[in-house]
Amino acid sequence: MEMKKRINLELRNKAPEEVTELVLDNCRCVNGEIEGLNDTFKELESLSMADVELSSLARLPSLNKLRKLELSNNSISGGLEVLAEKCPNLTYLNLSGNKIKDLSTVEALQNLKNLKSLDLFNCEITNLEDYRESIFELLQQITYLDGFDQEDNEAPDASDEEDDDDGDEDDEDEEDEAGPPEGYEEEEEDDDEEDEEEDDEAGSELGEGEEEVGLSYLMKEEIQDEDDDDDYVEEGEEEAEEEEEGLRGEKRKRDADDDGED
Repeated sequence: MEMKKRINLELRNKAPEEVTELVLDNCRCVNGEIEGLNDTFKELESLSMADVELSSLARLPSLNKLRKLELSNNSISGGLEVLAEKCPNLTYLNLSGNKIKDLSTVEALQNLKNLKSLDLFNCEITNLEDYRESIFELLQQITYLDGFDQEDNEAPDASDEEDDDDGDEDDEDEEDEAGPPEGYEEEEEDDDEEDEEEDDEAGSELGEGEEEVGLSYLMKEEIQDEDDDDDYVEEGEEEAEEEEEGLRGEKRKRDADDDGED
Protein backbone atom coordinates (compact mmCIF):
# COMPACT_ATOMS: atom_id res chain seq x y z
CA MET A 1 0.00 0.00 0.00
CA GLU A 2 1.26 3.47 -0.81
CA MET A 3 2.03 5.77 2.10
CA LYS A 4 -0.57 8.36 1.09
CA LYS A 5 -3.38 5.79 1.06
CA ARG A 6 -2.19 4.37 4.37
CA ILE A 7 -2.29 7.83 5.96
CA ASN A 8 -5.88 8.32 4.84
CA LEU A 9 -6.76 4.92 6.27
CA GLU A 10 -5.05 5.69 9.61
CA LEU A 11 -6.98 8.93 10.00
CA ARG A 12 -10.23 6.96 10.52
CA ASN A 13 -12.49 9.95 9.94
CA LYS A 14 -10.33 12.17 12.16
CA ALA A 15 -8.90 15.51 11.14
CA PRO A 16 -5.07 15.51 10.80
CA GLU A 17 -4.74 18.01 13.66
CA GLU A 18 -6.48 15.55 16.02
CA VAL A 19 -3.95 12.76 15.46
CA THR A 20 -1.18 12.28 18.04
CA GLU A 21 0.17 8.90 16.86
CA LEU A 22 0.67 7.59 13.35
CA VAL A 23 1.98 4.15 12.32
CA LEU A 24 2.93 3.78 8.64
CA ASP A 25 5.18 0.71 8.84
CA ASN A 26 5.67 -1.41 5.72
CA CYS A 27 4.15 1.13 3.35
CA ARG A 28 5.75 1.87 -0.02
CA CYS A 29 7.40 5.24 -0.54
CA VAL A 30 7.43 6.84 -4.01
CA ASN A 31 10.98 7.68 -5.08
CA GLY A 32 12.16 7.04 -1.53
CA GLU A 33 10.43 10.14 -0.16
CA ILE A 34 7.56 10.84 2.24
CA GLU A 35 4.17 11.47 0.62
CA GLY A 36 0.84 12.42 2.14
CA LEU A 37 2.31 13.68 5.42
CA ASN A 38 2.12 17.45 5.84
CA ASP A 39 2.14 20.30 8.35
CA THR A 40 -1.52 19.79 9.28
CA PHE A 41 -0.44 16.96 11.63
CA LYS A 42 0.68 19.59 14.11
CA GLU A 43 -0.33 17.57 17.21
CA LEU A 44 1.60 14.47 16.17
CA GLU A 45 3.80 13.13 18.99
CA SER A 46 4.75 9.68 17.71
CA LEU A 47 5.50 8.69 14.09
CA SER A 48 6.60 5.26 12.92
CA MET A 49 7.84 4.67 9.36
CA ALA A 50 9.75 1.41 9.70
CA ASP A 51 10.61 -0.54 6.55
CA VAL A 52 9.01 1.86 4.06
CA GLU A 53 11.97 2.05 1.62
CA LEU A 54 12.69 5.60 2.74
CA SER A 55 16.01 7.06 1.56
CA SER A 56 15.51 10.81 2.12
CA LEU A 57 14.06 13.02 4.85
CA ALA A 58 13.90 16.10 2.62
CA ARG A 59 10.08 16.11 2.48
CA LEU A 60 9.54 15.60 6.19
CA PRO A 61 6.99 18.23 7.34
CA SER A 62 7.40 20.45 10.39
CA LEU A 63 6.24 18.46 13.41
CA ASN A 64 7.14 20.57 16.43
CA LYS A 65 5.41 18.31 18.94
CA LEU A 66 6.94 15.10 17.63
CA ARG A 67 8.86 13.29 20.39
CA LYS A 68 9.27 9.75 19.03
CA LEU A 69 10.41 8.95 15.49
CA GLU A 70 10.83 5.38 14.25
CA LEU A 71 12.81 5.08 10.97
CA SER A 72 14.33 1.60 11.25
CA ASN A 73 15.09 -0.66 8.29
CA ASN A 74 15.21 2.00 5.60
CA SER A 75 17.93 3.29 3.27
CA ILE A 76 18.81 6.58 4.96
CA SER A 77 22.48 7.47 4.62
CA GLY A 78 22.54 11.18 5.49
CA GLY A 79 20.62 14.43 5.60
CA LEU A 80 19.93 14.10 9.35
CA GLU A 81 20.21 17.87 9.85
CA VAL A 82 16.58 18.08 8.66
CA LEU A 83 15.47 16.46 11.90
CA ALA A 84 16.70 19.32 14.09
CA GLU A 85 14.94 21.80 11.81
CA LYS A 86 11.59 19.99 11.42
CA CYS A 87 11.37 17.99 14.66
CA PRO A 88 13.31 20.00 17.29
CA ASN A 89 11.70 18.29 20.31
CA LEU A 90 12.60 14.68 19.52
CA THR A 91 13.54 12.59 22.55
CA TYR A 92 13.67 9.16 20.85
CA LEU A 93 15.12 8.39 17.42
CA ASN A 94 15.49 4.93 15.90
CA LEU A 95 17.76 4.74 12.83
CA SER A 96 18.70 1.08 13.15
CA GLY A 97 19.11 -0.90 9.94
CA ASN A 98 19.95 2.17 7.79
CA LYS A 99 23.04 3.04 5.78
CA ILE A 100 24.78 5.29 8.26
CA LYS A 101 28.52 4.69 8.13
CA ASP A 102 30.48 7.40 9.92
CA LEU A 103 30.45 9.82 12.83
CA SER A 104 30.18 12.91 10.65
CA THR A 105 26.69 11.81 9.58
CA VAL A 106 25.57 11.47 13.19
CA GLU A 107 27.14 14.77 14.18
CA ALA A 108 24.11 16.59 12.74
CA LEU A 109 22.08 15.23 15.65
CA GLN A 110 23.88 17.49 18.12
CA ASN A 111 21.23 20.13 17.49
CA LEU A 112 18.53 17.85 18.86
CA LYS A 113 18.95 19.17 22.39
CA ASN A 114 16.16 17.03 23.91
CA LEU A 115 17.31 13.74 22.39
CA LYS A 116 17.71 11.08 25.09
CA SER A 117 17.66 7.79 23.21
CA LEU A 118 19.31 6.94 19.87
CA ASP A 119 19.34 3.58 18.11
CA LEU A 120 21.89 2.85 15.40
CA PHE A 121 21.86 -0.93 15.69
CA ASN A 122 22.67 -2.80 12.48
CA CYS A 123 24.17 0.31 10.88
CA GLU A 124 27.73 0.15 9.55
CA ILE A 125 28.80 2.83 12.01
CA THR A 126 28.54 0.29 14.83
CA ASN A 127 31.64 -1.47 13.41
CA LEU A 128 33.86 1.52 14.22
CA GLU A 129 36.44 1.10 16.97
CA ASP A 130 35.23 2.62 20.25
CA TYR A 131 31.87 3.19 18.62
CA ARG A 132 29.87 3.62 21.82
CA GLU A 133 32.42 5.84 23.53
CA SER A 134 32.63 8.03 20.44
CA ILE A 135 28.87 8.46 20.12
CA PHE A 136 28.40 9.32 23.81
CA GLU A 137 31.23 11.86 23.53
CA LEU A 138 29.80 13.35 20.32
CA LEU A 139 26.17 13.46 21.49
CA GLN A 140 26.45 14.33 25.15
CA GLN A 141 22.73 14.99 25.50
CA ILE A 142 21.75 11.35 24.97
CA THR A 143 21.35 8.87 27.82
CA TYR A 144 20.78 5.63 25.90
CA LEU A 145 22.50 4.27 22.79
CA ASP A 146 21.10 1.11 21.21
CA GLY A 147 18.99 0.53 24.32
CA PHE A 148 21.73 0.88 26.97
CA ASP A 149 23.39 3.71 28.86
CA GLN A 150 27.13 4.20 29.34
CA GLU A 151 27.11 1.76 32.31
CA ASP A 152 25.30 -0.87 30.20
CA ASN A 153 22.02 -0.39 32.07
CA GLU A 154 19.06 -1.20 29.86
CA ALA A 155 16.66 1.59 28.96
CA PRO A 156 13.16 1.24 30.47
CA ASP A 157 10.38 0.41 28.05
CA ALA A 158 8.20 3.42 27.31
CA SER A 159 4.98 1.48 27.89
CA ASP A 160 6.29 0.25 31.26
CA GLU A 161 7.01 3.79 32.34
CA GLU A 162 3.47 4.86 31.42
CA ASP A 163 2.00 1.90 33.30
CA ASP A 164 4.09 2.73 36.36
CA ASP A 165 2.94 6.33 36.27
CA ASP A 166 -0.69 5.26 35.97
CA GLY A 167 -0.23 2.74 38.76
CA ASP A 168 1.23 5.38 41.08
CA GLU A 169 -1.66 7.72 40.37
CA ASP A 170 -4.19 4.94 41.03
CA ASP A 171 -2.48 4.04 44.30
CA GLU A 172 -2.55 7.65 45.42
CA ASP A 173 -6.25 7.90 44.52
CA GLU A 174 -7.04 4.73 46.46
CA GLU A 175 -5.12 5.97 49.48
CA ASP A 176 -6.96 9.27 49.35
CA GLU A 177 -10.33 7.50 49.10
CA ALA A 178 -9.76 4.68 51.60
CA GLY A 179 -7.42 6.30 54.09
CA PRO A 180 -8.71 8.12 57.19
CA PRO A 181 -8.39 11.90 57.32
CA GLU A 182 -5.25 13.33 58.80
CA GLY A 183 -5.30 13.28 62.61
CA TYR A 184 -8.24 10.87 62.72
CA GLU A 185 -6.25 8.00 64.24
CA GLU A 186 -4.81 10.24 66.95
CA GLU A 187 -8.28 11.52 67.89
CA GLU A 188 -9.62 7.96 67.99
CA GLU A 189 -6.78 6.87 70.29
CA ASP A 190 -7.42 9.83 72.59
CA ASP A 191 -11.14 8.97 72.74
CA ASP A 192 -10.32 5.35 73.59
CA GLU A 193 -7.99 6.44 76.39
CA GLU A 194 -10.65 8.78 77.82
CA ASP A 195 -13.25 5.97 77.72
CA GLU A 196 -10.86 3.63 79.54
CA GLU A 197 -10.19 6.24 82.23
CA GLU A 198 -13.92 6.81 82.72
CA ASP A 199 -14.51 3.06 82.99
CA ASP A 200 -11.70 2.78 85.55
CA GLU A 201 -13.15 5.63 87.63
CA ALA A 202 -16.64 4.17 87.47
CA GLY A 203 -15.30 0.76 88.41
CA SER A 204 -13.39 2.27 91.32
CA GLU A 205 -16.45 4.11 92.60
CA LEU A 206 -18.53 1.00 92.20
CA GLY A 207 -15.95 -1.04 94.10
CA GLU A 208 -15.90 1.44 96.97
CA GLY A 209 -19.69 1.48 97.08
CA GLU A 210 -19.84 -2.30 97.15
CA GLU A 211 -17.25 -2.36 99.90
CA GLU A 212 -19.27 0.10 102.00
CA VAL A 213 -22.46 -1.87 101.46
CA GLY A 214 -20.69 -5.06 102.38
CA LEU A 215 -19.32 -3.61 105.63
CA SER A 216 -22.71 -2.20 106.56
CA TYR A 217 -24.32 -5.56 105.96
CA LEU A 218 -21.77 -7.38 108.10
CA MET A 219 -22.12 -4.90 110.95
CA LYS A 220 -25.90 -5.20 110.76
CA GLU A 221 -25.65 -8.98 110.96
CA GLU A 222 -23.37 -8.78 113.98
CA ILE A 223 -25.80 -6.45 115.77
CA GLN A 224 -28.71 -8.77 114.96
CA ASP A 225 -26.76 -11.74 116.29
CA GLU A 226 -26.11 -9.88 119.54
CA ASP A 227 -29.80 -9.02 119.89
CA ASP A 228 -30.74 -12.64 119.28
CA ASP A 229 -28.26 -13.73 121.96
CA ASP A 230 -29.72 -11.25 124.44
CA ASP A 231 -33.23 -12.47 123.70
CA TYR A 232 -32.11 -16.05 124.24
CA VAL A 233 -30.52 -15.21 127.58
CA GLU A 234 -33.65 -13.40 128.80
CA GLU A 235 -35.86 -16.30 127.79
CA GLY A 236 -33.59 -18.71 129.65
CA GLU A 237 -33.66 -16.61 132.81
CA GLU A 238 -37.47 -16.40 132.73
CA GLU A 239 -37.78 -20.19 132.40
CA ALA A 240 -35.39 -20.68 135.32
CA GLU A 241 -37.39 -18.29 137.48
CA GLU A 242 -40.62 -20.06 136.58
CA GLU A 243 -39.12 -23.42 137.50
CA GLU A 244 -37.83 -22.00 140.77
CA GLU A 245 -41.27 -20.55 141.65
CA GLY A 246 -42.88 -23.89 140.79
CA LEU A 247 -40.51 -25.67 143.15
CA ARG A 248 -41.26 -23.15 145.88
CA GLY A 249 -45.02 -23.64 145.39
CA GLU A 250 -44.70 -27.40 145.68
CA LYS A 251 -42.59 -26.97 148.84
CA ARG A 252 -45.17 -24.71 150.43
CA LYS A 253 -47.90 -27.20 149.56
CA ARG A 254 -45.98 -30.03 151.17
CA ASP A 255 -45.38 -27.96 154.24
CA ALA A 256 -49.12 -27.22 154.51
CA ASP A 257 -49.97 -30.88 154.16
CA ASP A 258 -47.52 -31.74 156.88
CA ASP A 259 -49.05 -29.16 159.19
CA GLY A 260 -52.56 -30.59 158.58
CA GLU A 261 -51.47 -34.07 159.45
CA ASP A 262 -50.05 -32.87 162.71
